[in-house]
Amino acid sequence: MHPHPAFRWEDRPAIRELVRDIGFGAIFATTPDGPRVAHVPVVWLGDDTLGFHLARGNGLARHLDGATALFNLQGPDAYVSPDWYGTGPDEVPTWNYVAVELEGQVTRTDEGGLVAILDAISHAQERRLAPKPEWTLDKVDPARAAKLLTAIIGYRLEIRAWRGTRKLGQNKPDAARLAAADALDAQGRHAVAALMREAK
Repeated sequence: MHPHPAFRWEDRPAIRELVRDIGFGAIFATTPDGPRVAHVPVVWLGDDTLGFHLARGNGLARHLDGATALFNLQGPDAYVSPDWYGTGPDEVPTWNYVAVELEGQVTRTDEGGLVAILDAISHAQERRLAPKPEWTLDKVDPARAAKLLTAIIGYRLEIRAWRGTRKLGQNKPDAARLAAADALDAQGRHAVAALMREAK
């Protein structure tokens, strides 16, 4: 994460909301085979607990139970040209972004915990598709559902460290930051541009 204190983001409710809104990221852990990463959908199971699942055959799956792991989520991001600031020739290019790192201990769930995670993830995503009727696991033939459940493993990440970064030009004069936001908007990078306009 960027070391500049202006970019440090410690607003846990806002971090939780970003994780909830995106719902997808990467889980990293060290294994006897070296560092590994898996890309996973996630859901909040409590204020400090994330739920996710992996395919049983994933190279990380057999090493996660009891391990310390890092979940990383990437929010909006964009390249920023120094020409956009309008402050002269001494500026350099940069990348503005929002990112979250959540570190903690991973525990494998039982089948009931896995089903609860799957139900919570599908509910969180399906409700965004309204008025479409919500898909639920009970729509799947029970024998097929049972077979599919044997192919995946559920996990809980108990978060012990929260690290957030919102690098949005807060170290620039307001006029320069807003000019860059306008340029990004014109490039179609609306999400990061909107965040830059709100940044203080």
